[in-house]
Amino acid sequence: MPFCVGVRDSVMIAHSFRGEAFGCAQNLHGATYTVEAEFFADALQPDTNWVIDIGAASKALATALEPYQCRNLDDLEEFRGQNTTTEFMARHIHSRLRTLLSFQGRLRVTLHESFKAWASFEA
Repeated sequence: MPFCVGVRDSVMIAHSFRGEAFGCAQNLHGATYTVEAEFFADALQPDTNWVIDIGAASKALATALEPYQCRNLDDLEEFRGQNTTTEFMARHIHSRLRTLLSFQGRLRVTLHESFKAWASFEA
């Protein structure tokens, strides 16, 4: 898919993980994720010459992140019993964006934990 449009936002969360594999991350800790949504298409929409309306994509990403802003994910019913890893959250936010937008192309959501580490979900 030769065309790609991306938008970016951020979200501050707190959470903890269950399981020895997570070491000290079993304790409550915070993260500020930079979240990118990239929209891929084979062709531009003929009536507008865009992949997606960037304003609508930006608004949808902000809407997808809003319920988690400055929240402890451990306290949210939708995540009860889940380890809200970066990979898990990338898939979850991807699903929320798909619900909010009628985009038919490929979508990649990337959460950057830092400049050193990130995770993506693409479908």
